Amino acid sequence: MCIGPFRRMCHWGPMVALGIIKAVTLATVVCLGQWWPAKDSWGGSIMATSFMSCAVLTLYCFLHAMCTGPGTLPPHWHPEKEEDTQYLQFCGTCEGYKAPRTHHCRKCGSCVMKMDHHCPWINNCVGHRNHASFAFFLLFAVLGCAQATVVLSLSIYHAIHRTWYMYYGRGTEPVVYLSVWGLVVCMFVLGLAIGVVLAVGMLLYFQLRGILRNRTGIEDWILEKAIHRRTAEDQPFIYPYNLGRWNNLTQVLNIWCEPLGDGIVWPVREGCNQYTLTVEQLSQKAEKRERMREYQIVEGYSGWWFPCTKGLGVCCHPPCTDEQRIPLKPGDIVAVTRWKKYWLYGERISQAHSTASSSTRHRGWFPRRCAVQIVCGTESDPETTSDTKPRKKDNKKER
Repeated sequence: MCIGPFRRMCHWGPMVALGIIKAVTLATVVCLGQWWPAKDSWGGSIMATSFMSCAVLTLYCFLHAMCTGPGTLPPHWHPEKEEDTQYLQFCGTCEGYKAPRTHHCRKCGSCVMKMDHHCPWINNCVGHRNHASFAFFLLFAVLGCAQATVVLSLSIYHAIHRTWYMYYGRGTEPVVYLSVWGLVVCMFVLGLAIGVVLAVGMLLYFQLRGILRNRTGIEDWILEKAIHRRTAEDQPFIYPYNLGRWNNLTQVLNIWCEPLGDGIVWPVREGCNQYTLTVEQLSQKAEKRERMREYQIVEGYSGWWFPCTKGLGVCCHPPCTDEQRIPLKPGDIVAVTRWKKYWLYGERISQAHSTASSSTRHRGWFPRRCAVQIVCGTESDPETTSDTKPRKKDNKKER
C-alpha cells in the first residue's frame, strides 16, 4: 500500500513542490510571530489562522491529488455493446479501447479517464478522480503565498529599518529581528512566494476556465481542430459536455473532492450522444493519415533536446511542447504528420539494419535537416517539397 505513493514522491517534481511549501510556511510563521504576533491582537490571530489553514489545505490537496491519481481504465477494456467499438479509438499499449474522454499517457503508461495533462509537480496525471483536489491545491497555494508575500515583505522592511524605528519611531511599530542570513533566506522565500502567485495563479485561471467550460486541455485542442477543419457550408460541431457553468462546476468541484460519475459514461447536452466527441476524433485521425508523408533519415539524431551539431536554427527554435524526441539512424523510415520550419514530428515505421519486429511505437520530434521526403519511391529535399500534398488514404483504424 505504501510503496506506490512513496515511489511516486521520489521524483524531482513532488520533492521541489514540498520543499517550496515547507520553506514558505516556516519563513512566514517565523516572521509573522514577530511582525504581528497572534497572542497580541485579534488581527494577528486571524492572520495566523488564515495562513496556517491555507498551508495545511495546500499540503493535503497536494498529497490527495498525487496519491489518489486520475483514475485509469483497466487493460483490455471494451464497451458493453460490441457494436460501439466502431466509435472508439483502440490503444495498442493497453490493448483495449479508449472510453469517451479517455487518453493514453505515455509517462504513466495507462489510459487516463478525462485526462487533462500530466503534471510533473505531482508526478501524476490530472484527470477524473483528482481534478477537484488539484484545483483546490492550486487555489490554496495561491492564497497562502499571497499572504506570505505580504507578511515577508513587511517583515523584511521592518527588519531593515529596525534601528531607525528604535530612535525615531513612536514605539508602536513591530520589532523584527533578522540576521544577515535570515534576511537573505527571507528574500529568497519571498521570491518563491511571488513566483507561485504569478505562475500557479495563471495555471489556476486556466483550470477554472476549463472547469466552467467542462473541457480539459486535450479537449480544447480537439475542439479547436474540429472548428477549423469545417467549412462555412458544414454543420458546426457541438461540444457535447458543456451543460452550463453551474452544472459544469458542480460536476468537478465539491467539498469532499469526490467526482460525479464513473469516468466512462458522461451526461451530454441535447442533440449529442456518448460518442459525439470520439467520432470527431476518429475523423481527425483519418485526416491526419491522409496528410501523412514518409521521410527517410539521412543524418543520425541522438534524441537530444538541444542538438548543437544540427545548427543554430534547430537549437533556437525547438518545438514548444514536452513531447519526446525520437533518436534515429540513417536509413530509418518515419511517417511524418506534423511540420515546423526546423523540426518534424512522426512515427518510425521502419528501422535500418533491423529485422526484428516490435509492437512498441516510437514517436517524437527530430530535426528537419536529418530527413528527406520519399515521393513516389524517390527522395526529395524537405525544404523544397510542398507540405500539402496528401498521401493515399489508409482505411485501417489507427492503433
